[in-house]
Amino acid sequence: MTWGGGMGGGFGGAPGGFGRPAAPGLPFAGIPSELQSGVDRLLASEPEHAAPDVVFNQNGSEADLKRLTLWRLLTKYPWMLALAGALVVVISVAAQTGPKLTEIAINDGMSPGHEHFAVVVVMAAAYLVFIVITALAQRYQVQVTGRLAAWVMNDLRVKAFAHLQRLSLGFFTEEKAGVVMSRMTSDIENLQQLLQDGLSQLAIQALTMVVITVILFTTDVRLAAITVVLIVPALVVASLWFKRASERGYDQVRDGIANVLADLSESLHGVRIVTAHNRQRHNVIHHRNVVGDYRDANNYTAHVNAVYGPGTQLLGVLGQAVLLAIGGEMVLHHTLSIGALVAFFLYLNRFFQPIQLLVQQYNTYQQGQASVNKLRNLIDTEPEVTEALDAIELPPIEGEIVFDHLSFGYDPGRLVIEDVELRVAPGETVAFVGPTGAGKSTLAKLVTRFYDPTAGRVLIDGHDLRGVTMRSLRSQLGVVPQEPFLFAGTIGDNLAFAKPDASDDEIYEAVKKVGLGDVVDRMPAGLDTVVHERGQTLSSGERQLIALARAFLAQPRVLVLDEATSNLDLQSETKIEAALDALLENRTAILIAHRLSTAMRADHIAVVDHGRIIEVGSHAALVASGGRYAEMYATWVRHSDLAEHAPAHDGD
Repeated sequence: MTWGGGMGGGFGGAPGGFGRPAAPGLPFAGIPSELQSGVDRLLASEPEHAAPDVVFNQNGSEADLKRLTLWRLLTKYPWMLALAGALVVVISVAAQTGPKLTEIAINDGMSPGHEHFAVVVVMAAAYLVFIVITALAQRYQVQVTGRLAAWVMNDLRVKAFAHLQRLSLGFFTEEKAGVVMSRMTSDIENLQQLLQDGLSQLAIQALTMVVITVILFTTDVRLAAITVVLIVPALVVASLWFKRASERGYDQVRDGIANVLADLSESLHGVRIVTAHNRQRHNVIHHRNVVGDYRDANNYTAHVNAVYGPGTQLLGVLGQAVLLAIGGEMVLHHTLSIGALVAFFLYLNRFFQPIQLLVQQYNTYQQGQASVNKLRNLIDTEPEVTEALDAIELPPIEGEIVFDHLSFGYDPGRLVIEDVELRVAPGETVAFVGPTGAGKSTLAKLVTRFYDPTAGRVLIDGHDLRGVTMRSLRSQLGVVPQEPFLFAGTIGDNLAFAKPDASDDEIYEAVKKVGLGDVVDRMPAGLDTVVHERGQTLSSGERQLIALARAFLAQPRVLVLDEATSNLDLQSETKIEAALDALLENRTAILIAHRLSTAMRADHIAVVDHGRIIEVGSHAALVASGGRYAEMYATWVRHSDLAEHAPAHDGD
């Protein structure tokens, strides 16, 4: 939905409506005339974009449930993978023809008694042809692997994001936001580098070693055998050590960067509290320690590379020295031609070069594999709240809610709700009151099925919530949390979040009901006013009003308001309570209330203490009974009287 215009002449007859711009268009009221023609040309060239074909499955598709591996990611595009493999073979073979051509040129064109310049020219021309073939194959290989990496990364990002949408609230409560962000950013970027260049180079260098090994044995079996016996075992031992050490190191690196991002995210989100309590120095010290752990992990991997890289180079140099002595002796005794010895050493140099490149590419592979492991752990995380395979669509509800011997614990061994029984009749409003930590908000979360009961059932119109689809359930519920969240976009975008196809009239009706008109009217662009990150430029009361209007716009049959008026001043609270009276008519509502003025408007009040409902009744009946609620009400009245009769102080 766009908010540039089409909302009519205003609310209550005010020009522009709620302070909206007089002319439709961008927030600055239009496009400059000198730019209009360019904008028109740009829009005319804009291609038609089809509606995205995205189907969200709460339990995940069969493909989503398969274990995440590099091979499974790549084989989704078999033709591109096959083409990339063919180009790797061409590069590995064509690039190794040079030394063999050099041998032919020396033996048949330059040796005494075999001086044939034509042979040298032909070999040089063939050398050039194979160089061109190699260059062209490398060009197309980079294009193919680049496209393959882009598609795989696209699929992986969507797969990981969709899985995050399926996970239950418990996961996000326990996991740091920065750690989740590192999975979606640095881990995937590491994998992209591996797929785009690392795997192809790894394959090229490995295949090159195979090709060179075959050529070495065809050139001279004795020298090739000495190479295999002297050098290869030492390289294998060094490589096995490097594999174990680098796996451990890069796993620490991935954990380190996740901790750095988590600490950074927490500090940025809590910057107001940090500033208010002068915690800047402490935060810098803590972040330095976190970054220090990350540095140490990188230093460890650098140390491993520093040992392995020069070590393999030393093995190569020593091996070449031994082979040069043996090969020279064979030439002197005419058991090996000079051309064959030159070709053998050219190939021998090329044999060690892929080993060095393999070290570098293996580093990339290890980093990518560490990222795959982290992403696999994320995607293997099972949602705590799942949709039954035989779940039915919840029909239009009347709104009866039943807590049937309900027990729940975030930790199953420690219950926070214990054996609760309560029936809320259709159209009835019930307020839960009680001390902090008693379990009021937990009961609300169980009604919306953010969590499943440890024991017992929650039923709506006789349907166990675990037996209906989540979409059909939540489409008939309206939820206003204690801490309202606003998304990046305009006020209008946030109002229509729960109902994207809402008409202008419906939006205005929601604005009226919650008394949001005065707030919108103060905004520079009305409903088109951009909301900054998390709505930080708005007051807590204004954010709560927008959250209420968002819930009201969805016209739910059941409303759950978790201390929805706790952040409002008395004047705003009066407006909201009047709106609640109109909105809650003929709707079932559960109010989590700290303010007894809100609870008193409910049909029934349930007093929650230590996870149990200890009293239920109307306000008048509970006050008359002289129980816990009566004590709470007496305390509230006493404090209200004290506040009303408190003397005014100059300067306050």
